Amino acid sequence: MTIHERFAKIREQTAEVLHGLFHGMIEHPAFEQIEDEAMDQEDAFFFACFADAFGIPSPVSYYTAELLPYMAEDFEAWERRLWDHGSVLDWKGHYHF
Repeated sequence: MTIHERFAKIREQTAEVLHGLFHGMIEHPAFEQIEDEAMDQEDAFFFACFADAFGIPSPVSYYTAELLPYMAEDFEAWERRLWDHGSVLDWKGHYHF
């Protein structure tokens, strides 16, 4: 193994470590925030469309019932996820009272 091959190998390992650090410190938390925000948006959309599933009367439910066959799988998962939450304050970590 020549000195050039050793330096190339060290350069590759250093690049891999730096990429891992960058991903762990910057990219991954950003991805988590984006996923959390997308889940919040999805929850708000489903709740606006299907509020009557939770006992809240909504005049929009008559029209959004047509969407239910297309969103049935997502609706079941959303309903389970929402029933598992104790309250909004439990699952929204950025509220500090």
